[in-house]
Amino acid sequence: MNAKRWIAIGIVAALLVVSGITKIASTLLASDDENEMSFVDSLMATDSGVAEVVMEDGNPDKRIAVLSIDGAIQDTGSSDSLLGGSEGYNHTSFMDQLEQIREDDSVSGVLLNVNSPGGGVVESAEIRDKILQIKKEKKLPVYVSFGSMAASGGYYVSAPADKIFASPETLTGSIGVIMQGYDFSELMKKVGISDNTIKSGKYKDIMSSTRPMTAEEKAIMQSMIDDSYSQFVKVVAEGRHMTDAEVRKIADGRIYDGRQAKANGLIDAFGYEEQALDALKKEQDLKGAQVFEYDSSGGSLASLFSSSISQIVGQKSEAHQAVQLMNMMEAPRLMYLYGK
Repeated sequence: MNAKRWIAIGIVAALLVVSGITKIASTLLASDDENEMSFVDSLMATDSGVAEVVMEDGNPDKRIAVLSIDGAIQDTGSSDSLLGGSEGYNHTSFMDQLEQIREDDSVSGVLLNVNSPGGGVVESAEIRDKILQIKKEKKLPVYVSFGSMAASGGYYVSAPADKIFASPETLTGSIGVIMQGYDFSELMKKVGISDNTIKSGKYKDIMSSTRPMTAEEKAIMQSMIDDSYSQFVKVVAEGRHMTDAEVRKIADGRIYDGRQAKANGLIDAFGYEEQALDALKKEQDLKGAQVFEYDSSGGSLASLFSSSISQIVGQKSEAHQAVQLMNMMEAPRLMYLYGK
């Protein structure tokens, strides 16, 4: 990072500190107790430290929690970075939100917004298992609203819902499992690069990018894919009250639009978040309930600083770029993912 950029960041930091303090002070002073929620009331931290933002005022003893999965479902580690920021889906934060719902007796319903191409097999299973735990222990209705895409793992985590809404143009389905790797061996020969792998067993470097896979190795990996696929089919069959055969008939990995998904029994109705929320209130006796969401950014000045830095500097930090590069180079793994 050159000197000019450091100077720019320093200036922005100073401006943001002054601006943030001024904004918070003015908000608190300008609040009207009778007509408006104050800054403190609209963004409160729970006992677990998870901040809440009230979206619709109502009965605080009968509340609807609105959650969102936006982006690839994968655990990328720690959430916050001062310069890089937290972008897209954060698995740790989302699991914390689900646990908070499980512990909060005031929550009477859940609306989950999903806009995701899917992601990791393990992460998707964690979400689905936690949702089932909440439904079993708390007897809470869970409604889902699909965004532009809710494919593969995005559908996997939604399958246990009581009702699924989607737009006719939503892309969903892609029920299946994928694992990908690359074979650079021919390119290595052309540029004169040799591989010096030392291993303890003949399968230790299975799916290595330095040599072609053998037929036996492909069979081993296919057996893993088949096991995960069977689990996916079971999840959809249980969630959508279908038979195994009915699911397998439509679960060949293909993507469906909302119309096709409805015809195949993968969604219940057409609608967006507003329609899904209205249906949840009407059908689950939750009219007049307070509607809230968790503030994944924590409402912090660091979050504001990170967002502003990205806009002003115009690019992600070198550290964040390095992390993205390492993610792309990670070892092959089982994925419930569309469009990789």
